[in-house]
Amino acid sequence: MTAYDKICKCLDCVKKKIDFKPQIALVLGSGLGAFADEIEVAGTVDYSEIEGFPTSTVIGHKGRFVFGYVGKVPVVIMQGRVHYYEGYSMEDVVLPIRLMSMMGAKALFLTNASGGINPEFGAGDFMLINDHISSFVPNPLIGKNVEEMGTRFPDMSEVYKKDLREQIKAAAKELDIDLKEGVYVQLTGPSFESPAEIRMLRTLGADAVGMSTVCEAIAANHAGMKVCGISCVANLAAGMTNNPLTHDEVQECADKAAPLFKKLIGKSIENIAAVI
Repeated sequence: MTAYDKICKCLDCVKKKIDFKPQIALVLGSGLGAFADEIEVAGTVDYSEIEGFPTSTVIGHKGRFVFGYVGKVPVVIMQGRVHYYEGYSMEDVVLPIRLMSMMGAKALFLTNASGGINPEFGAGDFMLINDHISSFVPNPLIGKNVEEMGTRFPDMSEVYKKDLREQIKAAAKELDIDLKEGVYVQLTGPSFESPAEIRMLRTLGADAVGMSTVCEAIAANHAGMKVCGISCVANLAAGMTNNPLTHDEVQECADKAAPLFKKLIGKSIENIAAVI
């Protein structure tokens, strides 16, 4: 079975459970899943109910699609994502993104919890992603090109679209939320980075680091989706403080940031819907 055939099979399975065409797809990262519980929900589909679909094994990730409305905007939300470090192939890791594109979503809004590399960032800050670096992570487009999704050699000059970023900035300004901006780098995980790796990443120009998002952005860009993203800086990266890093710390900080995050995401989605 080809990658495209597998996506089509997943799409047929979802359509049998719910008839819904989203305008925007949203991926909720660690500790940020509660946003999906507060929208006008039209229906949910657990990943485990979709034949051939990878399921999330990370604590804090519910593992389901939530279909509904943010204001009047039809959205599909991934309440929990799949990571490369869980042992899935990269093809499976980005399958959900391609599936949401085939559902009809024109834009992809990515979120995550990250470690701050920029010394001007603090725990709980929000960073608008304006570019990315993929380090040690296999490109999701390696292998036979899925022609039905996009071209063999997609341009990556502006993955995170400026018009979408402007709408998110406008939302943050209206809500009086401090919004940083910078470059996000994805490593494989699941171990946190070493202090030496953080020094390397800072030299490369990264502002925040995590274990997701970049591969999803590449797949979405390949499929012709407009991409944007916000990273919640859950802690300062290794070597920047004397404290050891833990997933509990990431979860706790994301939980604290959640109320502001929900407001920012909700207003941003309404703004973005007007320009796509």
